[in-house]
Amino acid sequence: MAGKSLNKVLLIGNLGKDPELSYTASGIAVAKFSIATNERWKDAEGNVQERTEWHNIIAWRKLAEICGQYLKKGSKVYLEGKIQTRSWDDKNTGAKRYATEVIADDLIMLDAKGAPTDAGSGSPVAEESGAAAEKEDLPF
Repeated sequence: MAGKSLNKVLLIGNLGKDPELSYTASGIAVAKFSIATNERWKDAEGNVQERTEWHNIIAWRKLAEICGQYLKKGSKVYLEGKIQTRSWDDKNTGAKRYATEVIADDLIMLDAKGAPTDAGSGSPVAEESGAAAEKEDLPF
């Protein structure tokens, strides 16, 4: 039975370290970083418990350059993307290795004076395509 499927991730968290910006051999920008999300709950005894989950993030092209320029360790971000798992053979052991990552396609910076904006363009969302949202001139 053919049906619809969805691979969509929405995260709000803080960067664990500065993004690592590099370029492929063909000149395409790629940024790698991780963000932490926290979960809090009360256990059976009423004690507050907390768990931190780390998410590995990959951004490409213009979004990667924006991440490399404006994001720093501790930056709070909202991002949208998809989950992707890649595999490779470990050169030392020959074992198959896997990494699950979030491929980011939209990002909102949440640190800038309480206003969620892309610090580079004033756009509310930094998109992989680099398209900036247009500001409307309102008569009031």
